[in-house]
Amino acid sequence: MVKLEDGIQSAEGIAALASAGVIRPASPFADDQIQPASLDLRLGGRAWRVRASFLPGRTRDVAACLDKLKLHEIDLRQGAVLETGCVYIAELQEGVALPPDLAASANPKSSTGRIDVFTRVITDQAREFDMVEAGYAGPLFAEISPRTFPVLVRTGSRLSQLRFRRGAVRLDDAALARLHATTPLVDCADPSFQGGVAVSVDLSGFDGLIGYRAKRHTGLVDVDRPRSYPAAEFWEPLRADGSGTLILDPGQFYILASKEAVQVPPDFAAEMVPFDPLVGEFRVHYAGFFDPGFGHAEAGGTGARAVLEVRSRDVPFMLEDGQIVGRLVYERMAQRPAALYGSAAGSNYQAQGLKLSKHFV
Repeated sequence: MVKLEDGIQSAEGIAALASAGVIRPASPFADDQIQPASLDLRLGGRAWRVRASFLPGRTRDVAACLDKLKLHEIDLRQGAVLETGCVYIAELQEGVALPPDLAASANPKSSTGRIDVFTRVITDQAREFDMVEAGYAGPLFAEISPRTFPVLVRTGSRLSQLRFRRGAVRLDDAALARLHATTPLVDCADPSFQGGVAVSVDLSGFDGLIGYRAKRHTGLVDVDRPRSYPAAEFWEPLRADGSGTLILDPGQFYILASKEAVQVPPDFAAEMVPFDPLVGEFRVHYAGFFDPGFGHAEAGGTGARAVLEVRSRDVPFMLEDGQIVGRLVYERMAQRPAALYGSAAGSNYQAQGLKLSKHFV
């Protein structure tokens, strides 16, 4: 068995876990599948359209739930279109056999969230989405629900990523303040540390542009085709009007950006968590992890904005420039990865500002 240190496991640790049989892929990993602090998860050969989302609970596995809820089976080997407003369960090529001291958590990849595909990982006997309990041994599945654009996926498509964690390694507010004093985490003169580093929305504009609103009734997006779709066919640009506000229309999907530029030091990883939902009638869906080196000088960055995927709930809601919408939590790495985020050609969002997903030009 591989010897593990406390912290988020780096790319080298993930490779060692795979060699030791803790991660059990159905086929060899792709060359770029292991990220600096996470593992991309690949769709398997089958998916099922289901009547409703579900959690198995302590006494059931996913297969038993599918027997009750599936409408039809879909062969992903030649590709399949997943329609908006529908819920699908797909098998993943990666399974795990975690030791008792190692847990994992999942999150949509950044590009998945930016095309408004709602996806969560579930396990047999799961009581929570996106959480793989320490000691779990078994298959992994993805729940997929496109919200705005229909998407084309296939065996091998990567919508989610998995992060492996040993021990309690999240920094508390005092530790965050100390780290910020030595390595600024956000370019803010007086940041708020309360359950993480506060992140606010920028509505002042990036060369006059404050964001994008998704169009309705568009064509489909092939998730495996970067730089293939004209942005104007899918997105309406939103221009700054000097008011510093934006009224969110219910049910509409927006891409906005944080006011703060973010840095993740090489010995840490970060994740965005929602701000208190009581502050407003909107939902910010944070996709993807922030890998070591995101926005950091050692990886060729000078700070990078956090891109926000925003949807209003049931009523119109007015966002204001500088309004806090989320908080960044930081966790210690078990090892510093040999390659930081942004140091490889496959890093799509290093030094980003307001940016759509990699699919659009």
